[in-house]
Amino acid sequence: MLSLRGFWRRHRRKVLVATGVLGGGYLLYKLYNAHRQRLTDLEAELAREQESSEELLKAKMQAHFENIQSIADTTTLPHVMHYLSSRIAEELDTTYITERLMQMKGKSPEKLELWDRLKVLSFTRMMLSLWSMTMLSLYIRVQVNILGRHLYIDTARGFGSSLIVEDAELIDRDDQQKFLASSDYLSSYGMPALISNIQAAAAEVLNGKQLTERFNTTVLHDTIMQMLDKFMSTGSPHHWVNYLMPEDARWVELATAFSSDSTVLPDVTKFEQLMLETRSVISSGEFGSIARMALRAVVDTVVVDMGAQSGGDLASGTPLAKVLARVAQMGPTLLGESSKFVQIILNVPEVELFFTLIYSHMQIS
Repeated sequence: MLSLRGFWRRHRRKVLVATGVLGGGYLLYKLYNAHRQRLTDLEAELAREQESSEELLKAKMQAHFENIQSIADTTTLPHVMHYLSSRIAEELDTTYITERLMQMKGKSPEKLELWDRLKVLSFTRMMLSLWSMTMLSLYIRVQVNILGRHLYIDTARGFGSSLIVEDAELIDRDDQQKFLASSDYLSSYGMPALISNIQAAAAEVLNGKQLTERFNTTVLHDTIMQMLDKFMSTGSPHHWVNYLMPEDARWVELATAFSSDSTVLPDVTKFEQLMLETRSVISSGEFGSIARMALRAVVDTVVVDMGAQSGGDLASGTPLAKVLARVAQMGPTLLGESSKFVQIILNVPEVELFFTLIYSHMQIS
């Protein structure tokens, strides 16, 4: 006991210092641990807020996209098809020829010439409707995806997302409407050249085919596909762009620059940016490939429908002269029932994949 007291007297200061150091160290450890825990909790909270913000952003972006999609499907597309139908009826009216043929008796060079004109015009009218409906459906779908991408950027900026181009210009409603309204270019300006070139392809394929020649569903299908292939392979590569969009030296120059550099171009308005992106997509080889697949899918359906409407006559074969009336009527049917054919186009696996890739690529800018 005395020894312990002596030890305490001799080493009291050292023991107190050591105890203080240990106690202080323990206290500092506890304080550090509490601080670290608070930091961890704060980081977790920030992560949850960030995740919630990203989810809200995605939901907002999806709502924007679905809104534009709805506008395209319920307003833009029906309007475009109605306008297109009236323009085709106006430009390729066969009423005079059919009435003149009904008045003529017997055989004559003039009557044969009128039949030949009716033959070419009937197929031209159907081909024009088929091609225009298919290509405009694809064109508007491209527009919707591009517009959806820009709306995503605008929404992301509103939420302060780090996944956006900070200097991107916001798109206003006027630009949206102007951009979607550009789908009327074909009917307003591209029609004369398109009619001329489709009519030339139809005339070349039909050359030598007699009105008494028997047509069945196979022959009809092959004839239509030959016309499409002839038209699509004539002219410069991706010539279809000039029917769908204005041809201008500035547009071509800017589109070339845009395709080589995805950054926002200087001195280009938001509307011009949207149009440039659209031109870049529809000028691509991928778009040309899916356009041909879509056209074939529509042709397949058209021939099946015509076969069903003929009551079996077309399956066994019927003279070309009797087929012409159904061919001419198929044009208005294509445009009047465009929603049915648009769904057929979008159900083509390659077409569906093409737009899925465009949209998924455009979500991250």
